[in-house]
Amino acid sequence: MVENDWTAALEATGHGVIRGLLDGRECSAIAALYDDPGRFRSKVVMAKHGFGRGEYQYFAHPLPERVVELRRSLYGRLVPVANRWAEALGKPARYPERLEAYLEECHAGGQTRPTPLLLRYGPGDFNCLHQDLYGALAFPFQVTVLLSKPEADFGGGEFVLTQQRPRMQSRVDVVPLRQGDAVAFAVNERPVQGTRGVYRVRMRHGVSEVRSGRRHTLGIIFHDAA
Repeated sequence: MVENDWTAALEATGHGVIRGLLDGRECSAIAALYDDPGRFRSKVVMAKHGFGRGEYQYFAHPLPERVVELRRSLYGRLVPVANRWAEALGKPARYPERLEAYLEECHAGGQTRPTPLLLRYGPGDFNCLHQDLYGALAFPFQVTVLLSKPEADFGGGEFVLTQQRPRMQSRVDVVPLRQGDAVAFAVNERPVQGTRGVYRVRMRHGVSEVRSGRRHTLGIIFHDAA
C-alpha cells in the first residue's frame, strides 16, 4: 500500500492519512479566519457542554471557497467507498455521486445548517471521544486537516481514534499528522469481515491534551445539520 493510497487505508483500517492536502500558506489563511466572527454561524465552548476543553466555530454560508472545493473534491473520492460500506452493512440507501445532490437530500430532510468548522485548542485543551452526527442523514466519513505545525506551534494534541469491536476490547489508534496533512475517517461505524460474515465496528474520535501552544484544525463534514 503506497503512502498516497489513502482510500485503501481507509477501507482497511477505518482511517487514511492524506499527506500535504494543504500547503503552509493555505493553512495559515484558513486558521486566520477563526478571528473573523462574520464567517461563522455559531461558536461552541467545549467545557460548557462536557465535550472537553477548547472551542470551535461552524462556518456560515457562504462557505470559504477553498473549503467548498475541498468538500466537493473529497466527497467525490469518498463516495465509492461509502456505497461499498452501505452495501456491506445491508443499508438500502446509496449516496449520489455529487456532493450537491447529497446536500439536496439533507436539506429536503430538514438538515440545512452547514457543518464545516474550525477548531482552536490551547494549553490544557482536549476533545473527548465523540461522533459528529447531526440528524437522520449522515455521510459515513469526515476529514480533519491539521493547520498548525506540531512541535513548532503546539505540543501534544494528537488525533485519536477508537474502534469498539463486538465482544472485544476497544482498539486505539493515534494518528500522527504534519501541517497540511489530513485524516479521513469513519464517522460512526465501519464493516469488518469476520469468520462468520461482516460485523460492525463503532468508531469515535478525539484529541489528546495540548501541552503547549495553539492548535488549529479544519473539520470537513459532508452532511449538513438539522
